[in-house]
Amino acid sequence: MQSLYEWDFYGKKPEALKRIVERNIQEFGPGLEDPNFIWQLVNGVVDHLPKLDKVIEKAAPEWPLEQITIVDRNVLRVGLYELLYASKEEVPPKVAINEAIELAKNFGGENSGKFINGVLGTVYREIEQK
Repeated sequence: MQSLYEWDFYGKKPEALKRIVERNIQEFGPGLEDPNFIWQLVNGVVDHLPKLDKVIEKAAPEWPLEQITIVDRNVLRVGLYELLYASKEEVPPKVAINEAIELAKNFGGENSGKFINGVLGTVYREIEQK
């Protein structure tokens, strides 16, 4: 989430993403044996970015994407990627939602957890109905 935040903050320049992720892994993940999960999330979010952003816009129509804080926007992207595209055996939907809420509570604003819960809950209910 941190790498996606930074990438978004600096204008989503494709050439910068790899450098940002590698630096953050080195700085915040010393001893991390297998960074594949990090790359899977980052690349998954970036590969599906237009679709993820459309889902956010549909689920939170009163909040234009540019008005959602960068932290909340990227927590939503990661959570939605896990809900919509990740293996349900690896990350069950309720776990993905709970992890996103915790990220929002820890790094977002006062109401971020509720906002993330509302958006991801809406998307989850739509998935379940289908």
